[in-house]
Amino acid sequence: MTASAAGAGRYKRRPGWVDAFLWIVRIGALVVLVWGVAGTVVQGIAGEGPTGEAWRDLVVAGIAQGAMYGLIALGYSMVYGVLGFINFAHGEVFMAGGMVGFFVANYLWDIRFWETDFVLSVLLVLVTSILTSALVAVIVERVAYRPLRGSPRLIPLITSIGISFFLQYTFAGLFGVAVKNYPPPPDYMRNRIGILGLQIEVTKLVVIVVGAAAMIGLYLFVEKTRTGRSIRAVAEDKEMAALMGIDVDRTIVATFAVGGAMAGIAGTLWALLFRGVSFITGFLPGIKAFTAAVLGGVGNLTGAMAGGVLLGLFEGVGPQLVLAGFGIPGVSQLKDVVAFTALVLVLIFKPTGLFGERLSAEDRA
Repeated sequence: MTASAAGAGRYKRRPGWVDAFLWIVRIGALVVLVWGVAGTVVQGIAGEGPTGEAWRDLVVAGIAQGAMYGLIALGYSMVYGVLGFINFAHGEVFMAGGMVGFFVANYLWDIRFWETDFVLSVLLVLVTSILTSALVAVIVERVAYRPLRGSPRLIPLITSIGISFFLQYTFAGLFGVAVKNYPPPPDYMRNRIGILGLQIEVTKLVVIVVGAAAMIGLYLFVEKTRTGRSIRAVAEDKEMAALMGIDVDRTIVATFAVGGAMAGIAGTLWALLFRGVSFITGFLPGIKAFTAAVLGGVGNLTGAMAGGVLLGLFEGVGPQLVLAGFGIPGVSQLKDVVAFTALVLVLIFKPTGLFGERLSAEDRA
């Protein structure tokens, strides 16, 4: 028996007390969840909870924020699928697009173009953010990760954390540490329109539609184009893909560029929703997007998209739906706790994520 087979055998023979403990946690989590939801329902019947309109707003806000998480999570999943490690600098790739996009938006505001042609202005900012994030991602791959190709996975993982801090403080040194606010959108962006019985603010609707279009476009790119097939082949087995004539280095660069482009789109959507960007803007959304990737199944693009939306819903609806039922005050401030707790619970019930991991041949061995 080989060492790997012996290791696999040891993993399968997990002690019975571990399984018993996990089942206790699972049952306890279900009891807490049901108890909290029941308490919230009782409050609603008594007229003490949010109104129906407030619940709809929470759902829409959660989907809009989840769309951004999903776009960033796609970069994590693509890099993991090809290189087998988590690029923790990807949050700063997202930040770079939003930060550089701010200067374009501010210039358009100064020349009054932002007010006279808002749609074209946003498109210019979007293109700038995409190009910036894709360029930063490609530079990071070429300078930091390619020399480490073939090294133990812990080395590029630690390097990615170092690159994350390097990018943060590079942007802080270049542009300052103060929060930079995008110009205000036109008044009509705050109006609400009715869709399927929901009154959705135009800004959130734009974020949801653009996020969904970007995700569908990426899925079609990976599944239908020659470059997409190359990415899938390299993710499956790099050595075999090289023997079949695929340029592995070029494919990896394309993977980083496409993942960076998705982060750039998320940077513009973030600006539409929250307006403010700074050198640490990418940190928490990056962690949340990584959480979304794990939630859906690392390496699984569909899982990353769905995981992002689900995480946004957990954040938006979870605190009010579960914690409010226990009479906990200020539940809206606990959305991060709810999001990460949901991740832990999902992994306890399904360790490979909701949609399953997509691993290379090397990772499956």
